[in-house]
Amino acid sequence: MSEIQVLIVDDQPPFREASRMVVEMTDGFAVAGEAENGEQAVEMAAALEPDLVLMDVQMPGIDGLEATRRIMSLDHPPPVVVMSTHESGDYRHTALDAGAFAFIPKSEFGMDALEELWRQVGS
Repeated sequence: MSEIQVLIVDDQPPFREASRMVVEMTDGFAVAGEAENGEQAVEMAAALEPDLVLMDVQMPGIDGLEATRRIMSLDHPPPVVVMSTHESGDYRHTALDAGAFAFIPKSEFGMDALEELWRQVGS
């Protein structure tokens, strides 16, 4: 079985670095690429065809919700997990309406959360 390729999208370098560490430390997962804004996220999702996208909500340019909508319009869209520093009540429904597979507060993201999200994608 090949590794699950993850595209990390966040405008904050420290969170991209932390996400990269989580992905790299989780068995069976690898970083396909990193984007720092919504425009890059859409381009990279189309070019890299990752298995999973971790998408920040608030970014300059097009935000994570619009980027998610655009990714969902690709021929073979990957599942997108929208993440935010805000709690789930603030963005959960909006993220799901945009086509996201799930919403998770950044404070809850870690190896266990990544593995659980992937289990949910497969079921």
